[in-house]
Amino acid sequence: MPLSSRPSSRGGMAAGGYQDMCGRYALIQPPGALRALFGFEERPGFPPRYNVAPGQPVPVVRREGTRRHFMLVCWGLIPSWAKEEPKTPIINARAETCAEKPSFRGPFRHRRCLMPADGFYEWKPGRGRAKQPYFIRRRDGKPFAMAALWDVWMAGNGSEIDTCAVITVAANATLAPIHGRMPAILDEAEWEAWLDPSTSPKDLMALLKPAPDGLLEAIPVGTRINAAGNEGPALIEPVPASAGESGSGAGGGGQLDLF
Repeated sequence: MPLSSRPSSRGGMAAGGYQDMCGRYALIQPPGALRALFGFEERPGFPPRYNVAPGQPVPVVRREGTRRHFMLVCWGLIPSWAKEEPKTPIINARAETCAEKPSFRGPFRHRRCLMPADGFYEWKPGRGRAKQPYFIRRRDGKPFAMAALWDVWMAGNGSEIDTCAVITVAANATLAPIHGRMPAILDEAEWEAWLDPSTSPKDLMALLKPAPDGLLEAIPVGTRINAAGNEGPALIEPVPASAGESGSGAGGGGQLDLF
């Protein structure tokens, strides 16, 4: 399944209901660099993506036996027991309740994964309906892993669909002025514990915490990121915050919060 640059009909931003997270992130690293960092066996090929949106296929890293594997899944979890696709894609799971909610309880116990990223976007409310988009990345520019859950759903025609959701936590001091939530970013030393099926629920919950305050930086960018069809490195170029608020594009007011 190729990484699409187009938003899926399943996950359009107009669907509503996204509550915890901005529905955009970037994965710019070449496949070989990700393979070296995450240690999966496969040798996938895919282009850099600056505007990954819900409903699109996204790379995740899971563990099978003692080895890590690369897998493409649809961003928007469909519980294995669901009779039909949800009207609103379930793209995030709150850390505080993911071990208990029916949609996430099974994946939390048995199907945890890492979602590689170079950064994600968040929108800060401005004047009127305008929202200023920010690109949030590590200060050192390195890629990172968001804690995620995956599941397998069987469609009515018998085909199996692999899907995922990102786990969110309360925002740290860097993100709090922009939004109240952020993805759970795991330190590299924590990846194996997150993927290990023998890790206890208590120890898993201890991994789901806000990122250290000095880890990330928030860079104001233009409003072209608001449209899921836009792509390219220009999307992460810094702009003055006021320019980002008044810039042309898909209208800041139409962007729904997801983290």
